[in-house]
Amino acid sequence: MRTRTLLTLADTVAALTLPLAGPASAADGAVLTTGSVGGTAVAAGEVLTAPLASGTAATFYSSATGTSGISCTSSQFTATVTDNPSAPGTATESVSAHTFNAASCTTNVVGVLGVTSITVNNLPYSSAVGSDGSVTVTPAAGSTIQTTVVLRTLLGSINCVYQAPSLAGTASNADNTINFAAAQFTKVSGSSLCFANGYFTAKYAPVTSSGEAVYVN
Repeated sequence: MRTRTLLTLADTVAALTLPLAGPASAADGAVLTTGSVGGTAVAAGEVLTAPLASGTAATFYSSATGTSGISCTSSQFTATVTDNPSAPGTATESVSAHTFNAASCTTNVVGVLGVTSITVNNLPYSSAVGSDGSVTVTPAAGSTIQTTVVLRTLLGSINCVYQAPSLAGTASNADNTINFAAAQFTKVSGSSLCFANGYFTAKYAPVTSSGEAVYVN
């Protein structure tokens, strides 16, 4: 009886002690991993890409809650990881490309016939991805986030230039997405057909590195 009691006590201590090793191991993982949460760390220098989530559109509307403006069904961003520390923490990336396929864009702005191009200027941008899922995109010092939209009208082409000091988004492991919801831009030049403010909404997924889904830890 004494032997069985001691063995039972030892088993109980082991059961209480072993789970403590799990979180310690997970805490040593990187902020960005591939394969799964807590998976293989994404190395600095690796390239991340993401198209628009299937069945969604990137929109650039004249108000945060309206539906007047531009909608594109083809867009993609490309970023290079510059630092991926242990979690919890903040990984950093350099956004080298953010493209929109004008052929996929439509507009319902009165007086505008179509979209010739949408160009993201002043690249590269810096992107910070936190363990809490926060995403912050900022321009280089002394610069600004800027997008130039070229529209076709009955009177010819017009250029609408919009700027923002930074962009805030969120990352989700549920579907490996980065979301931007009504991120505000302000018009700095362009005709009266260019709306005064542009609100950018888009869902990019899946975010991948070498074809593998990227997770935030």
